[in-house]
Amino acid sequence: MTGQRSWRREQLGRAANALGAAVLFGLSAPVAKMLLAGTEPLVLAGLLYLGAGFGLLIAGWLTSVRRRETPRTHEAPLRGADFPILAAMVVAGGVAAPALMTLGLQRVSAVSGSLLLNLEAPATIVLAVMLFGEHLGRREVLGASLVALGAAFLTYAPGDLNADTIGAVAILLACLGWAIDNNLTQRLSVRSPVALVRTKGLAAGTITLALALGVGGEMPPVRYVVGGLALGFASYGISVVLAVRALRSLGAARHAAFFATAPFVGAVAAVPLLGEVIGAREAVVGGVMALGVALLLSQRHAHRHVHEPLEHEHAHLHDEHHQHEHPPSERGREPHSHGHVHEPVSHAHSHVSDVHHRHRH
Repeated sequence: MTGQRSWRREQLGRAANALGAAVLFGLSAPVAKMLLAGTEPLVLAGLLYLGAGFGLLIAGWLTSVRRRETPRTHEAPLRGADFPILAAMVVAGGVAAPALMTLGLQRVSAVSGSLLLNLEAPATIVLAVMLFGEHLGRREVLGASLVALGAAFLTYAPGDLNADTIGAVAILLACLGWAIDNNLTQRLSVRSPVALVRTKGLAAGTITLALALGVGGEMPPVRYVVGGLALGFASYGISVVLAVRALRSLGAARHAAFFATAPFVGAVAAVPLLGEVIGAREAVVGGVMALGVALLLSQRHAHRHVHEPLEHEHAHLHDEHHQHEHPPSERGREPHSHGHVHEPVSHAHSHVSDVHHRHRH
């Protein structure tokens, strides 16, 4: 019983980052809708990413000024070998996906676009399981399905569901781009989340804004620029930092399932911000999603498995997977980050598809 309670507490801790990221990102939907009244979609996408990058850059600078020193971190820094993956993340999720989404939304109805965009979570899960070796139990598959169906139903409204082929394909490709981005981000989740999101935000924001202006877009009034940057810092900066931490501890598939609750958060936030009303449909959808999250949290997956030899660097504590010697300067400071080697080991315990448990089942 004690072991089960400990596992549930650990699961709640892991899920907190994913759900926190979903809350902050979900809040962006109604706020972005307000900003779109005076900002072109692709320009706003660039401002959101730049807000994330510059916001995290300024936050780090203010921290160092307040402490009057270079801030120490227990996270692993980005390495030169990481940049090919980071570049692919920027291209797939930071540039191509927003551009394709903008193209698609211009050619399809709002209903069709909303429903098609909900395919990001299932696409992320399929790629994580089929190509990247993650594992979901039956209860977790059911939970993820309930959350994804709830998100789709939440955005459905009776009306025109017609969409031309080019628009629909563009949105599907945008979802695939974000799904690839999510799975690649999981590969770099051992690095500092702040450094990763800051670098991605600055690169993606610069490229996207340049692309928007290059095809005839115009910069909006100052108040919209400030609003876009501020929203980007919260919903594309802090939110994605939490998401990277969740990807590290949960894997891409489980994180995608938790993150799919974001549309419901946006619907709730639209009540005070846009004067919309929560009706019976939204209440039912909220209950379905809550059941899906409960199923995800309750799954306990344990079996004997083998850890192959592995050498990497990331923030860690001295748990059962991290038993190694340290230089005197690193002793007693946990969590900390340094290069370390995992010796081969075979054991059985509850686990998810985190950075240390990506094995065949």
